[in-house]
Amino acid sequence: MSVTKTEGRGPQAGNIELFSGKYFAACGLGGIISCGPTHTAVTPLDLVKCRRQVDPKIYTSNLSAWRSIFAKEGLRGVFFGWAPTAVGYSFQGAGKYGFYEVFKYYYGEQLFPNANKTVVYLGASASAEFLADIALCPFEAVKVRMQTTLPPYASSLREGWSKVTAKEGLGGLYKGLYPLWGRQIPYTMVKFATFETTVTQIYKTLGKPKESYNALQQTGVSFLGGYIAGIGCAVISHPADVMVSKLNADRQPGESGGKAMSRIYGNIGFRGLWNGLPVRIAM
Repeated sequence: MSVTKTEGRGPQAGNIELFSGKYFAACGLGGIISCGPTHTAVTPLDLVKCRRQVDPKIYTSNLSAWRSIFAKEGLRGVFFGWAPTAVGYSFQGAGKYGFYEVFKYYYGEQLFPNANKTVVYLGASASAEFLADIALCPFEAVKVRMQTTLPPYASSLREGWSKVTAKEGLGGLYKGLYPLWGRQIPYTMVKFATFETTVTQIYKTLGKPKESYNALQQTGVSFLGGYIAGIGCAVISHPADVMVSKLNADRQPGESGGKAMSRIYGNIGFRGLWNGLPVRIAM
């Protein structure tokens, strides 16, 4: 969105006043649009990644995995788990992008106006992701159980939700929250801080201010900045991603989170924490 000044009013982004309630709501809506459909579209990648994280020997390659799943279950099997993915990451996207702008404004404009911008980006992204993951966690728990158990733990989001809550209560939907925070908060901190810094550097390299480029050119710069940021945050957060999959699939009843993670790490070792990294980078 281009930023301009209007007499008697605050900064404007298109027809939306910056840092207004409408602006923050628009950012939240943008988060839903950017996260929900995109994560759903790569469900086939996520399905194979999660299964190979839990059982590295289940498939010999990603291609063989998709061939095997499609031969047995058709296209529905390839996209198995799309519903909790779509709902969960829509909620997460709304929180991540909406609250990021809220906290960026609150920290950078209200509390610490003279603070280093990168520090503001890091703090705002961590705060936003902390809240966003509370919304994501129940759906991620159902998704992982559906995708990583054979035969499937449940055939739908509704069935999976009902089975978890019936056996374990609402707490069963949140038993992966701490490792989810461990995965997503560093991921989002690197993502936003690297993105903001990279985009700024690209415009400096180009030699003209952002406002001098048209919408398509600005989108191209944002895409490049996002791609660069995505690689870094995928690498940093991947061990926690593996642990989230393992915990949701293999945590014993009554077992503490710390004990479960120690047991799982003892089984898979350091190398096992990197299972599925190439697929996650592609995602």
